[in-house]
Parts: sequence; C-alpha cells; structure tokens
Amino acid sequence: MANVIKLHKGLDIHLQGKAEETLIQLKSNGQYALVPDDFEGVTPKVVVREGDTVKAGDALFVNKLYPEVKFASPVSGKVCEVARGERRKVLYVKVQADATQQYIDFGVKAVAEMSGQQVIDALLDAGIFGYINQLPYAVSTNPSVMPKAIFISALRDKPLACNFEFEVKGEEQNFQTGLTALSKIAKTYLGCGVHSSFENYRDVEINVFSGKCPAGNVGVQVNHIDPVNKGEVVWTIGDPTVVLFIGRLLNTGKIDLRRRVALCGSEVKSPAYVDMLVGEELSTLLSNSYDAEKNVRIINGNVLTGRPTTKNGFLGAHTSEITVIPEGNEANEMLGWIMPRFKQFSVNRSYFSWLCGKKKYALDARIKGGERHMIMSGEYDKVLPMDIYGEYLIKAIISGDIDRQEALGIYEVAPEDFALAEFVDSSKLELQRIVREGLNILRKENA
Repeated sequence: MANVIKLHKGLDIHLQGKAEETLIQLKSNGQYALVPDDFEGVTPKVVVREGDTVKAGDALFVNKLYPEVKFASPVSGKVCEVARGERRKVLYVKVQADATQQYIDFGVKAVAEMSGQQVIDALLDAGIFGYINQLPYAVSTNPSVMPKAIFISALRDKPLACNFEFEVKGEEQNFQTGLTALSKIAKTYLGCGVHSSFENYRDVEINVFSGKCPAGNVGVQVNHIDPVNKGEVVWTIGDPTVVLFIGRLLNTGKIDLRRRVALCGSEVKSPAYVDMLVGEELSTLLSNSYDAEKNVRIINGNVLTGRPTTKNGFLGAHTSEITVIPEGNEANEMLGWIMPRFKQFSVNRSYFSWLCGKKKYALDARIKGGERHMIMSGEYDKVLPMDIYGEYLIKAIISGDIDRQEALGIYEVAPEDFALAEFVDSSKLELQRIVREGLNILRKENA
C-alpha cells in the first residue's frame, strides 16, 4: 500500500498550449550534440577529436574530477565539431549521425542477480551514470560516495509538463528493470501523483503526493520522506526517463537515449508529443510549428526552469518539453497596470482575472518590473512546501553567511525548488541563480 503525503502549499499555473497525447513523426537532420552544461557540476574533458568516428555508447567527454564518469554519444557517426566558448569552455560536442546506426554491445544483464556495485559499474561503462544527480548541492553525482537512499519522482506537475504516464506506455518492463537495478544500490523511493499507474511497481517504496506544483520536485519529496542532513548524500532522479535509459541498457545491452518530448506553448500551432534522442537538433521539430514572423521565446524545458534556446539548439539531457511562448517585448498595453486585465494571471488578485476560475492563460516572457529590495512578506512560503524558511535562506545566501545557510537547510534544496517563488517574487530576484551560486560556493568550501 502506497503512502499518501498531502501538501498544502504550492501553485498551479494553467497555461494555453498543453500537448495532446498524440505522437507525431519527424525525420531528423542527423545533427546531435551533447552539452556539458546539461550536467550540473561536471567539469568536462573531451576525449574525442573532430573527425573521429564513434558508435552509440562511446564516450564524448568525461568528468575531469571523476574520469570514470563518462558521457556517451547518443548516436554513431562522425564527430564534426567540438565547440568552445570563453576560456576554452566546452559548449558542446556535435556528431553527424550515420545512416545506419551502430551500437556498442554492453551485454544483456540479469538484474535480479546483480549487486549494487555491478549496477554502478554497468552504468559507468555505458556512460549514463552521470544522468543521476545528488543532494546536497543538486549536481551530477559521483560513484565515490554511496547514498543513504535514492529518490525518483515520476510526477511532472510544472506548467505544460510532459505526462510521464504517456511516455512509459509500452515500456513498463524497462521501467521496472531500472527501478530494480537502482534498488540494488540503496533503498529506493518512487514518488508519484494521485490516481497514477505507478503504484504497482515492485522493489521500491511508493509514495503518493497530493497537492499543487511543486509536489513533483524530487527535492520536495526528499524533504517530506527522509531529509538530508550535513554529511549525508542521497541520489535523486527528478527526470524519470533516466530510469528508462537504465532499464533499456540492462535489458538490451545497448544505449538508447530516446525520450518522449512535449512540443507545447501558446504559440505552437498543434501541440503534441514526439520521440527524440538526447542532443537532437531542434530545427526539424520547430521548422513549421509556430508563426516565424512572431517574436517568440523558445525554451529548452518548461517555463519555470527551462533555458532559452533557438532553432539551432539541441534537446537537453533532462528536457521533457520544448515550449514556445510570446517574448512580450512588442506588447503595448494602454493605461498599463490600471486596466482590469482579464487575460493576465496574478497570484495576489491584482487583476480581475481571478474571477474567471481555472482559466488557461497565454503568458509571455516579460518580468514586468525591475529588481528591487527584498520584501519579507512571506510570499515564498506560500508556494514552497518544504520545512525551511525560504526568504531567510535566500538572505543568508546573498550575504554569504555559510553557517546560517547550513542552519536554514541549504543541503536540502535545489534551484528548481525556488522556481515558483521566483515567479511570485515581487522583488523580481533571480532566485534560482542565487541558490545555484550559493550551492556552488558551499560545495567548494566543503571540498
């Protein structure tokens, strides 16, 4: 019987352009790139050169701090570009895919007979271990520290989020294999939503989360089940497709980084789902999906935590949505804030739109205001269902008070946990960036 955990804080933002559960077929242009920035905390060391030939499963780069953590090419083909930015930072490693794909055979594994260390070794060998993250610090984990537990969230509840139940249809066996493999390493918790089909899986403890967004955040689930204290480590998988990557590897012996992506947003003509490989160029997907004459923002991910990209960008390693919304820099509103604004969303009922119930909105990317002094109004706490004082923690990070940060629970949080707080923040602070910088400083201090 699953445990039911009810959350009373949070905020659901209803947006136009949710993807219909229909699958569209696309023909790729053959360009794929793995982006190191998709793996937080990894310092990449490229192990291929332009012109090299690779198979699907060959390493393109490794983590310089932990060279055994490799990152595999999603396709076979020729390495056509190693792009670098300032100070020779690796931006991406691009591969031109072969017409006929070739895979490294890592061998089919009998998961029931494997030990935890054998599972870790198999993931390291195949170059997908780095897709697992950890708390504290919310970074890609390393195999040198064993976790006290592993947490997986199969609940996606951010605006316009891809429905994982639709993605896992037909791959239930791969998902079960992935869960069983992870349970060999440490006690594994699977978080899901109310009335989901995930309550029937074995070898893991099921927890049902009832409440508004961000109930699906793996950090929120950790906070309510087994909080992280100083000196402890838990592994987290907030992107449940990673469990499918693991299951496919162990069941077939081959790398398969295919994931189901929602093409969504108010500017998309026909929101739907598409199967893509990690690192696939977005130009094919976005070529005729929206009005090219409009000024839009293309987001690699969801509207709260995703990164701006372009048609020439690549599907992120943990991206389950490609979202297209209006940029908003061409908007010209007569009388500005004094108008009733029935088409604008407001948390604190500043607009009359709150009279319209659960209306779906076509919001744009404008911030609508400049950064100002932080107001201690308690507005973060209303959307942060965690046992921490969000506003005080942000102040401690800004002031650089490490002892205060530790006392206020910084080891338990990830930047995405403050995404909704950033959305409602009347001070217009970049809370996710502030939290990330605070975590990075703390990680260096404790190294």
